[in-house]
Amino acid sequence: MKYYRLLTIAGSDSGGGAGIQADLKTFSSLGCYGMSVICALTAQNTRAVTGIYPVSPEFISLQIDAIMEDIGVDAVKIGMLHSADVIIAVTERLKHYRAPNIVVDPVMVSTGGDKLLQDDAVDALKTVLFPIAAVITPNLPEAAMLLSQPVESLLGTDSFQLEAACKNLSAFGSQAVLLKGGHAKSQLMLDLLYTAKDGRMRQFESTRINTGNTHGTGCTLSSAIAAHLAKGHPLEDAVMQAKTYITGALEAGAAYQLGNGHGPVHHFHGYWK
Repeated sequence: MKYYRLLTIAGSDSGGGAGIQADLKTFSSLGCYGMSVICALTAQNTRAVTGIYPVSPEFISLQIDAIMEDIGVDAVKIGMLHSADVIIAVTERLKHYRAPNIVVDPVMVSTGGDKLLQDDAVDALKTVLFPIAAVITPNLPEAAMLLSQPVESLLGTDSFQLEAACKNLSAFGSQAVLLKGGHAKSQLMLDLLYTAKDGRMRQFESTRINTGNTHGTGCTLSSAIAAHLAKGHPLEDAVMQAKTYITGALEAGAAYQLGNGHGPVHHFHGYWK
């Protein structure tokens, strides 16, 4: 018997709701074997990020080598990479091992609004990391930062603007773009999946869930996509199943109280309440 092997390359969240911890919970919940490359330690809780302690690019590379030379991977989820040097190191090692099914969640700002990466990292994401990605999963504020345009221009209900943003984001080189519309103000939320090879645009509609427990939502969704890709599902199907999973996690977690800020989603809603 063999496991579905999932690797998360991201930052550690001491509060357990996002980052490495959310990724590993998601992998486990979806029946996969999770491994981690920690790129930064963060001191955070449900209210704020109070400190970031970076890991050197050299040690990050060693972690990747240790996993790839022995265990290998079926998919890789990439989250917070705080500097250009780290992004370059991660990209080089993944290219060296020809890692499959790379899902990049371009984490730039925490749920509480704290900045999580250095200025030079944004350009490195676009020019170095995105070209090796099977799919990138920016939300609307992240898309606005990547495209250097005001986020307000993406917050309306005009799907034409969102479609144009997807195509512009794909120009950075990823095979596909999932633009997440959760930051829009409407009750009906629209996510768009654009695949560059065939120019296909797929819309995913969902109804906003009334909850303040949204910490780690983006990490969880991208990890779920990676898990389904590792199982051999086509991208469109992987996204659909990942959205079903995150919807269940948001619904199940809405009634819980943890901390005094943005609480986590319920990663194991399929197993216990």
